[in-house]
Amino acid sequence: MGSKQIAQETFDDAVQENITEFEMDPEEAVREAVQQFESQGVDLSNIVKAVPPPASENGQRQKHQILLSLESLCRAVAERDVAELPRQLSALAAQCREQPASRYLAGRNGAYPALLSACRLAAGDRDSLLLAFSTLAALLDGQPDLLDAAGQQLLLQSLRERREDAEMTLAGIRCVRHACLKHEQNRQDFVKGGILPLLTGAITQHGHSAEVVRAAASALRIMTFDDDIRVPFGHAHDHAKMIVLENDGLRVLIEAAKAFRDNSGVLSELCATLSRLSVRNEFCQEIVDLGGLNFMVTLLADCMEHPDVVKQVLSAIRAVAGNDDVKDAIVGAGATELIVLAISRHLGNPQICEQGCAALCVLALRKPENCSVIMEGGGALAALQAMKAHPREVAVQKQACMLIRNLVSRSRDLSQPILALGAEPLISEARAAHRDCDDVARAALRDLGCKVELRELWTGQKGSLAQ
Repeated sequence: MGSKQIAQETFDDAVQENITEFEMDPEEAVREAVQQFESQGVDLSNIVKAVPPPASENGQRQKHQILLSLESLCRAVAERDVAELPRQLSALAAQCREQPASRYLAGRNGAYPALLSACRLAAGDRDSLLLAFSTLAALLDGQPDLLDAAGQQLLLQSLRERREDAEMTLAGIRCVRHACLKHEQNRQDFVKGGILPLLTGAITQHGHSAEVVRAAASALRIMTFDDDIRVPFGHAHDHAKMIVLENDGLRVLIEAAKAFRDNSGVLSELCATLSRLSVRNEFCQEIVDLGGLNFMVTLLADCMEHPDVVKQVLSAIRAVAGNDDVKDAIVGAGATELIVLAISRHLGNPQICEQGCAALCVLALRKPENCSVIMEGGGALAALQAMKAHPREVAVQKQACMLIRNLVSRSRDLSQPILALGAEPLISEARAAHRDCDDVARAALRDLGCKVELRELWTGQKGSLAQ
């Protein structure tokens, strides 16, 4: 991806020049402009790659359709034309959803304050307000910086006052989700403003609505992210604790799952959120006590053909297995066989192979009894097959090496059976191919009893640094 940026007008001028000066047809002119700028290292991800409207008779540059729609919305807001508002909001929302570049162009040209004004104008008309919030959600997707304090307060107020309205709740939650993804300050501001009880309350209040439950669970999970590169550290751990301790989040999520036993999409979302909340030993145990483990095992068995669900369940099992007592409960529930089956069934999927090996790795840690169960269930063989299938995937190679190491570190009698499966050359290849695998691969080879060259990184003696 290029690092240079250009304005939309610069791109449009290049397209127009290709049409007028080089007599290209419009589609060819756009392709040529894209190729020209990308060859110069320009990032075009926020550029609308379409033929600009022809200039007017007086030579004045015409605007892209989304800017014309924005102007019409601004006019309706300025004239307080409530009757015209829905039509203009619908047009703008549709164009914002078409491509990121369109909503970026709208955002740069005042779409956010216009939509905030539209929300206030539509406050007395429920359907128009719903449309305004839906349009705001479309605009904020990928542009969380647009939201300001006034917008935050408007969303929080709406979620409080209209909590019984499922559609309004869903539209508000979608705005919150887009505003908080990759934006730590917005997350902290919303949490301080009381968003967490509103989200858990929405799941309880609208437990029959798959869309609301899924969106609210996703928003809760985003509150536990640490994905904003602009801040040195966030409050992800604190937010996770608040969701569990102050808002009964684990029970709310697990209870919600019972209403959607046949909806893999909702169950996958709930699993993903539970895994983000498994940040303490007692939280992991509480998930088991509330029936969350049985729900995960059943979901893994029933949805084995759905890779997205399998990946999320494996991630959740990996997370709750951080508690040593829960490890035993997971193995006792027969999950190890299902994890091995998931890896084998989806051997071509690197994410499932990674998560499956990682889950088995955690279950094997400090648990010789579990290691025997994993070995007997074909866990080591599945891990080595994953290594063969994905030699270039460092995450798969690393988790598989760690699993092998954990299997034999306290159960040396398993070394020979694992070596007989061809572990040594595969681990050596991973070590040679991936620098990030060097330490874990060396440890696995050492514990398998293989000859390993140990590097002395520092002798502790004073001396000059080699150049």
